[in-house]
Amino acid sequence: MTHSYPTSGPVTLHTLLADKNASTKSLTSGVIKSDLVSFNFDAPELIHNGFKPMVRDGKYDWGELAIVTFLQAKFYGKPLVLIPAVIGGRFQHQCVAYNSEHGTLKPSDLDGKRIGVRSYTQTTGAWIRGILQNEYGVDPASVEWVVFEDAHLAEYKEPSNVHLAPKGKKLKEMLFAGELDAAMIGSDMPDDPRIKTVIADPKKDALDWHEKTGIIPMNHMVVARPELSQQRPDVVREIYRMLLESRDLDTKPSNGLQMRPFGVEAMRTSLEAIIEYALQQKIIERRLSVDELFDDTTRALGA
Repeated sequence: MTHSYPTSGPVTLHTLLADKNASTKSLTSGVIKSDLVSFNFDAPELIHNGFKPMVRDGKYDWGELAIVTFLQAKFYGKPLVLIPAVIGGRFQHQCVAYNSEHGTLKPSDLDGKRIGVRSYTQTTGAWIRGILQNEYGVDPASVEWVVFEDAHLAEYKEPSNVHLAPKGKKLKEMLFAGELDAAMIGSDMPDDPRIKTVIADPKKDALDWHEKTGIIPMNHMVVARPELSQQRPDVVREIYRMLLESRDLDTKPSNGLQMRPFGVEAMRTSLEAIIEYALQQKIIERRLSVDELFDDTTRALGA
């Protein structure tokens, strides 16, 4: 279903943007204003619960979306275009953990194990699997992946070594009970002395990996309806300006690194990496090019 926008003047856009996102709070709170565009914010408490309506139903004019969900949406021909603005990014090496009550675990022990992750296509999980495979020699095809949610894209069928957890089971409970050998967990990692990271020194390994590869792993980026970009490039440029201003007001670099890069060239290496990881993991079935993720309007932003 296509959508038409006024050809000139101010517009109000139906927007998916978390109000708790550190780098966009000045935008969502109204500190940063615009005479050209205003926003009807509509975000669930868990922002990823807005991703299915975004990619399946075209519910929003623009908003945030996990990069792996966007890559699948692009592969399946959904009407979305990427805006080169990372609004959530972090190193992921610390996000795979095990319960030390059941023994120790290091990357070389993971082949053949049972590992939990919220969804097989979750962006955190895709980054970690890619890192484990390409940096530590883990074979993701040998692992039994236990998931608790389906993919955001209805067309996607998971690989045969991905299994849905029994009804009523929860990831952290299964990890503590020893029903999982390890789990991929993002910002809500349990604060419990029994929980250890599979990668023993994740901060050092992550910084070494970045030094070697140049990759800054993005989680959430920004997308828009292609009609908005085509019909109102001035509005898309204004959204980009506001996002960048909010990022610079609300966040600072970490370890001297800008974890929320803006502009295609600043994120090209990282996008190439997550595309490769998604292809390796059978999340997408064709190697997308970085440039095809954008259109003429969004590709020029930040150039």
